[in-house]
Amino acid sequence: MDRLYNAQIIHTPNQPKGETLDFSSVSDLRTFDKTEYTAIPGFCDVHVHFREPGFSCKEDMATGSAAAVRGGYTAVCTMPNLNPVPDSVSHLQEQLNAIDEKATVAVYPYGAITVNELGNTLADLEGMADKVIAFSDDGRGVQSDEMMREAMIKAKKLGKIIAAHTEVDALKGGCIHAGEFAKEHGYTGIPSACEYLQIERDLKLVREIGCAYHVCHVSAKESVELIRKAKAEGLDVTCETAPHYLIFSDKDLQEDGKWKMNPPLRGEEDRKALIEGILDGTVDMIATDHAPHTAEEKSRGLEKSLFGIVGLETAFPALYTHLVKPGILTLEKVIDLMAYAPRRRFGIPLGNDWSLWDLNAEQTVNPETFASKGRATPFEGMTLQGKHVLTVRDGKIL
Repeated sequence: MDRLYNAQIIHTPNQPKGETLDFSSVSDLRTFDKTEYTAIPGFCDVHVHFREPGFSCKEDMATGSAAAVRGGYTAVCTMPNLNPVPDSVSHLQEQLNAIDEKATVAVYPYGAITVNELGNTLADLEGMADKVIAFSDDGRGVQSDEMMREAMIKAKKLGKIIAAHTEVDALKGGCIHAGEFAKEHGYTGIPSACEYLQIERDLKLVREIGCAYHVCHVSAKESVELIRKAKAEGLDVTCETAPHYLIFSDKDLQEDGKWKMNPPLRGEEDRKALIEGILDGTVDMIATDHAPHTAEEKSRGLEKSLFGIVGLETAFPALYTHLVKPGILTLEKVIDLMAYAPRRRFGIPLGNDWSLWDLNAEQTVNPETFASKGRATPFEGMTLQGKHVLTVRDGKIL
């Protein structure tokens, strides 16, 4: 078996340290002509959309897995806005079959909180509990206080996390953040209150019920402060944000569907608050909210394009370039946010999973080379540092 020469092993402060990586159990190991690669634990993304079943024209289990591999991910959690919605064991089974047949990374599905994600009737949480990673109505906020209360009570009894997409329907309707760009260009804006008011509501219920609660794709400074205070109270609360919210703000917006996502890019103060939240431990992890759509669906400009961008193949290089290289975050901190923290919270094992990177190499983001079917990314055309070499799962090169 060939050897892989002088790979530097990166650990986080919370993990055991070691000088070498055990390659003895890695199959199909290849020889490389560089001595400056960096081996990093397999990333874990707790918020992706692989669109199968129901929307395979946008993505499927095979292409989503391939995109994950190219991003250094070995485990992902798939959101339930599918057709059929996984709100019962029989509906969930279609996704489980696709995972068994096509997935090359570990895929952990979410179960829906309510039937069809409509917020009216509780889904079969008990029946799905041992087959899903957590419960979420991602893409929609649960509007009814009583429905969310029932869901939290049931989830606590089942020992499962409620992962909330927080959005107040009465404040929806815009296409970008209600900030300067929206004012200057005449767009209806989405206020930050659309996000943080529902977090505030949910945290009151968490205080009452005591369930495990996770906030998806946090984007607003007020949300960060609410979660900071909840953690100080000792509530069982975690949250995620995404690379685009840490790197861009609404001052970067362009009239192009690749800049449209939900929640939207907010103001510069919000971006800085998210970074501060990472530094003080309020923001627990980074997820991509990888949400592919067809080229036609993303070609209609900011107002009419569908919400959602792809992110698995650019996440680590973008964070390394914009946060690690300038000294805002350490490499070890980014690895904890992307690999260890998601696994700690959701109980996902790591095993012999890692990826190899050339951190000295630069690349220009060209969506046409993506493994994902999705092409919409605000990083298009940007030069990022850090190039993926390979990903290993369970000792096997993918």
